[in-house]
Amino acid sequence: MSKALELLAPAGDTERLCMALHYGADAVYLAGRGFGMRSAAANFTDGALLSAVALAHEKNARVYVTCNTLPREDELALLPDYLAFLQEAGVDGLIVADLGVLALARRCAPKVPLHVSTQFGVTNSAAANALYALGADTVVLARELPLEEIKKIRANTPPELRLEAFVHGAMCISFSGRCLLSNYMTGRDANRGQCAQPCRWKYHLVEETRPGQYFEITQEDGGTHIMNAQDLRMIEHMPELIEAGISSFKIEGRMKSAYYTAAVTNAYRQALDAALEGRALDPLWVEETEKVSHRPYCTGFYLGRPGECYEGGYTSLADVAAVVESCAEDGSAVLTQRGKFCEGDRLELLLPGQRPIPFTARDMTGAEGERITDTRHAMMEIHMKLPARAEKYTIVRKMRS
Repeated sequence: MSKALELLAPAGDTERLCMALHYGADAVYLAGRGFGMRSAAANFTDGALLSAVALAHEKNARVYVTCNTLPREDELALLPDYLAFLQEAGVDGLIVADLGVLALARRCAPKVPLHVSTQFGVTNSAAANALYALGADTVVLARELPLEEIKKIRANTPPELRLEAFVHGAMCISFSGRCLLSNYMTGRDANRGQCAQPCRWKYHLVEETRPGQYFEITQEDGGTHIMNAQDLRMIEHMPELIEAGISSFKIEGRMKSAYYTAAVTNAYRQALDAALEGRALDPLWVEETEKVSHRPYCTGFYLGRPGECYEGGYTSLADVAAVVESCAEDGSAVLTQRGKFCEGDRLELLLPGQRPIPFTARDMTGAEGERITDTRHAMMEIHMKLPARAEKYTIVRKMRS
């Protein structure tokens, strides 16, 4: 399995793992039984993790397991056996954010490459080189780095040290993901995977002698989301990222939907391949990132000052309608419902690496062969003909009007 350049996709559970692999990820990152920064995701039991590694390796892809929380003293005792299990499972990398965990991993899982998380806050070559000397195979760079500084880090670090960077998804208003706000306001520690995302909430000011009177922080109506960052999107800048020396291109989103994983992985697969082949990127793949749930996009700190904070929620141009379970050569398919749609609705079949194929929902039947005109029941079985043959895990989506 080549490790030269890779597209790294999130896998919050088994279905998302399968979506990422189906739509072209070279590697996935996921969490096992604990110590991952997204404890609210479904994550993987020991048995599911063993199956995940086997499936990924069968498809010539890699699995990196997150051990990137900042564990408390009483949690350390659980780590040695867990790290040894991950080595036995055959994982391809451990993502760590704590020097103590790094040292434990070197002792308990010495055969597994170590990736230092963005939580560590690597912003210069001295930090990167120190971590390399401690055994790191990869450093995930801090998100506040501009491209020009990444180039300098690459020039001043060993070529054997891989540089990984986020290219798409949510950004935190904090130092490389380390945040105390959630713990302070809700008792849920973001540094142990339990973030309540209070940075996304709407805020007003209250003056001490005027309790109950809420004052606007800005002149807009409805308060302000002073910490609600826009989403990162670098799909149009993959050549510059490659030129800067980045080896692994990471998509954020282990808690996002399987559809998000599929569509964004698919788009960035095409963008990375186009950049490697010296081709111009088809604008279609940029548009694909508008068809998943997202905040307004910006280019983060890569090209200068990031976008303004966003006073609102998520938008999307499409929703997942169904997922293919099986399909015959003529397109006759069995699907599982993921969102309601009706006969006559405009749908798209999202095949890996191909332009979406538009078609109209018609001639649908249910599990017992009964004629149906809509898919009102969650996860119901649907039989219908698709415009092309599709493998299991292929997405059918409904365009928003």
